[in-house]
Formats: sequence, structure tokens, C-alpha cells
Amino acid sequence: MTTTDLAGTTALVTGATSGIGRAVARSLAGRGAHVVITGRDTGRGDQVVTAIRASGGKADFVAGDLADADAVRELARRAVELGGGHVDILVNNAGVFPVGPTPGTTDGDFDSVYAVNVRAPFLLVAELAPAMAARGRGCVVNVLSMVAHFGVAGMALYGSSKAALTLLTKAWAAEFGPGGVRVNAVSPGPTRTEGTERFGEQVDRLAALAPAGRPAAPEEIAAAIGYLVSEDAAFVHGAVLDVDGGRNAA
Repeated sequence: MTTTDLAGTTALVTGATSGIGRAVARSLAGRGAHVVITGRDTGRGDQVVTAIRASGGKADFVAGDLADADAVRELARRAVELGGGHVDILVNNAGVFPVGPTPGTTDGDFDSVYAVNVRAPFLLVAELAPAMAARGRGCVVNVLSMVAHFGVAGMALYGSSKAALTLLTKAWAAEFGPGGVRVNAVSPGPTRTEGTERFGEQVDRLAALAPAGRPAAPEEIAAAIGYLVSEDAAFVHGAVLDVDGGRNAA
């Protein structure tokens, strides 16, 4: 069902040129939000913007490298500018997820994962949440992973970065919640996206361990994020919503 419950709001969605981020951008735009999307691929970004505008939505693309701290701060400034002076919703979706044994992890791997998965969300919240609190309203949703909750061989680096974002979700809820800013997270399980294609049948094998028994579609993760930014979740602060087919429960 199409609604306009987000009309008048601006949403910044990182990593929105494909997969979950693209599904989130389309969903929020369909509900009336002006969506600012970001990613490194200008061609794919323009395609997402074109599709949203063709459907009657409002969207802009800002290219940026989230591994660069200055670029992240500039992204926040551009989003505010494009949003007419405000960003009301921040979805920290972008992430890098190398897989491999701990001894084979290079310094560069470590730095890039923490720069994108932890520092970029930290900087965006630092730049945008105070203004949300000053207006008395706003939403932040962080995209985690089921491997932030339990150990998986070969995913120590990625899982630890998402575990850090789990704690940040709760800390930011405590810090900005009194100002009217709700900070929550979703924790997806195996999801069929362009980014997970390289894992092939491993995605299906991981998904088979959960009660649902199948991978998620990006739109299913986007639906959970849509709930968290809606008024239906007005009393939800600091929560981690598992959208993993039941994997963390069983």
C-alpha cells in the first residue's frame, strides 16, 4: 500500500546504489521522503535516482568514498543542503564484508573495514543527530549482521565491526533519545543481493540453518527499516530487530 507518511522528510541512505540500500531508498521515496542516496558508482547511483523519479519520487545522488573521513563529513553537509536544511532519517547501510582467516587479514583490510563500517556511521551521526535533536525529532537506523551476535569462522573482522555498531546503536539511543531522536538497528541474515552473489550456494547453506530456511530479499530488510522509521515505532529506542529468518533465535 502506498502512503505519504514520510512527506516533507529527507532521508540519507548510504550504500544505496544496489541491494538492501537501493530497496530502502525506493521504499522511503515511495512513502514521500526526499531520498539522498550515496555510493561510489555514479552510474548505478544515477540509475536508482532515475527509477525513483520515474515513479514520482524525489531523490538525489551524492558520490562519496565512506572510507575517507573528510568525504563523509562533506556527504552530511551535501545531504542537508539537498534536503532544504534538514536530514530527518539516516540509514547507515553501507558496509564492506571481506571473508577470510584472521592471520591473513592485512592492515589495509582492517583499516578499510572499520573506516566504512564503524567510523563512517559514527561521523554521520555526529554530524546529523545533533540537528535532529534540536528539532525534536529524527530517526537513525543502523544495518548490522547476524554475525555480530555469534562467531563464524572467517568473519572475525566483519563481525566485530558490526558488533561495534550494535553497541553504538544503544549508546546513541541513550545519547540522543531524550532529544526525540530514535536510534535502532536491523540485523539481517543471508540476503540475495549483488554483493552476496560471489558467495554462491553458501548463501543458501547459511540460510538453511534458520527456521525460515531461505535467504531474504532486499525488500524484506527494507520493510523492517521502514517500520523503524515510522510512527508505529514511536516508542522503540535502542532496539536491534533481527530480520534473519530466525537464525539468531534458533
